[in-house]
Amino acid sequence: MKKLQIEDAEIMRLAVQDEILRSEESRYDHRLHGILLVCSGLSCTQVAEIFGHSRRTIQYWVKRFEQSGFAGLQEGQRPGRPSSLDEETWQALGKDLRCSPLELGYSQNLWDGKLLSHHLDKNYGVKIGVRQCQRLFHQLGFRRRKPRPVIAKADPEARARYKKTASPGQQKRS
Repeated sequence: MKKLQIEDAEIMRLAVQDEILRSEESRYDHRLHGILLVCSGLSCTQVAEIFGHSRRTIQYWVKRFEQSGFAGLQEGQRPGRPSSLDEETWQALGKDLRCSPLELGYSQNLWDGKLLSHHLDKNYGVKIGVRQCQRLFHQLGFRRRKPRPVIAKADPEARARYKKTASPGQQKRS
């Protein structure tokens, strides 16, 4: 019988590994298979080569399985990095963002990541990058607003004639 082969095997291997990492259940099953191979007599190094992990990872799985059984292979808490903002600062920031930056003494009338980063550093002593500040807007339920561009020295009469729809309270001119 002819040996079966998968086209682009290395690419497919990476795709399968990505798919395994997508859910807790599949990661648990993956660890179970690794333990099964070790129980069948393969070394941690051999299992690591098959699975595309480091030998140390497989050793951790075996150690956790020996100590806690199946529960040791299940997904644990992943707390992530602690927040730079405590609950009090988080509440105060929400109030600040509901005000116009002009009310807080800034020269622009809309919040952006750069201004929020400056505001956090100045008022709360918290240094957060611009991109993270943009994420904070989303987490606090705000959406990005950009000022409409105004053409320098534009004739207001010509602009009104050009507009397709009249502003609220105005009638369109013919």
